[in-house]
Amino acid sequence: MEDRITVTMRDAVADVRLVRADKMNALDDAMFTALIETGERLKTDKSVRAVVISGEGRAFCAGLDMGNFAKMASGERKGGAGALVTENRTPGGANRAQQAVYVWREIPVPVIAAVHGVAFGGGFQLTLGADIRFVAPDAKLAILEIKWGLIPDMAGMVLLRGLVRDDVARELTYTGRIFTGEEALSLGIATRVCADPYAEALKLAEEIADKSPDAIRAGKRLFAVMRDGDPKQILLEESREQIALIGSPNQIEAVMAGMQKRAAVFKD
Repeated sequence: MEDRITVTMRDAVADVRLVRADKMNALDDAMFTALIETGERLKTDKSVRAVVISGEGRAFCAGLDMGNFAKMASGERKGGAGALVTENRTPGGANRAQQAVYVWREIPVPVIAAVHGVAFGGGFQLTLGADIRFVAPDAKLAILEIKWGLIPDMAGMVLLRGLVRDDVARELTYTGRIFTGEEALSLGIATRVCADPYAEALKLAEEIADKSPDAIRAGKRLFAVMRDGDPKQILLEESREQIALIGSPNQIEAVMAGMQKRAAVFKD
């Protein structure tokens, strides 16, 4: 797995790097496996308070490896295509390719994507799995699947709908046009445009890691409900999460640290 992804712990921040730099971090079978296994491991690691995901070399992720397209053209991939619909879905409903992206939304702490170079197709969808996207101004992004006669099928539609207007999502999907980090910001896809997205993402992750991990995790659960739930359910979950936080050790520590004007010491 380490020939596809490395994870370095920086205090309570998991620094996740795609390291297939010679292929611009393209998605082959081993990369799909590494993304899922890394995400699943981070989901259960109580010591992790924030995650940064980025790519080494010239790109964040260039999308699906060209070898996969060659298999499609030859018909080699067609025989097992039914498995995308019927087999090996997670309890949340994702197939393997979708889970490589969606698992980052399931991690109970914030995930920040640091995007440079290119994020095309599956690589673009991978950025959508993060809670927050810091993007270089000259980065190039695209929902590129239409170029290959395909649609985005790695949870991109589920995740994009909360970021941009319906007609914008359609235009990007139907054309596959390439847009810059600057345009991504204006569209609502990029959270922030940064000259050095990786450094800024690590800085934000460290800031988040200094906050109460209980409140951060509760906030992420609420955002998940907000995306999928109706107003009545969201209001109820707000109350449930807040009741669980009030008077808890980390909440008391946050209050005491604020009153005493000192750095808080939270327990995972």
